[in-house]
Amino acid sequence: MNLKQELQTLNGKLDTFRRKLAAAEQRGDAAIILQFKKEITAMTKRIANVKGQQTRQLNKEGSEVKGLTFKRELTKAEQADMGQLKKSVKGLVVVHPMTALGREMGIKTVTGFAPSEF
Repeated sequence: MNLKQELQTLNGKLDTFRRKLAAAEQRGDAAIILQFKKEITAMTKRIANVKGQQTRQLNKEGSEVKGLTFKRELTKAEQADMGQLKKSVKGLVVVHPMTALGREMGIKTVTGFAPSEF
């Protein structure tokens, strides 16, 4: 299971625990309330751990992409014919500003990174 899917399932479980906690508080069941509070704290710790893993993974990927020797913004024509561009340039990595990697790197336009000039 990748980190994104795991984070979604953990958030789903956390939401379920919170709803069950609210129902138990409404009933006044002290033992169940205590149990769900423990579950919620454990789940929030696990979610924080997974988010930290995601951040580390993005940082690693961003540093690998920044390590490529050449970068430049892609023109609209190049963006329109991305398949041909990727075939002609070996090792091209295209980063869009709206992806997680693009936001992490602080990119404002679609940028191509490659080991050699293109």
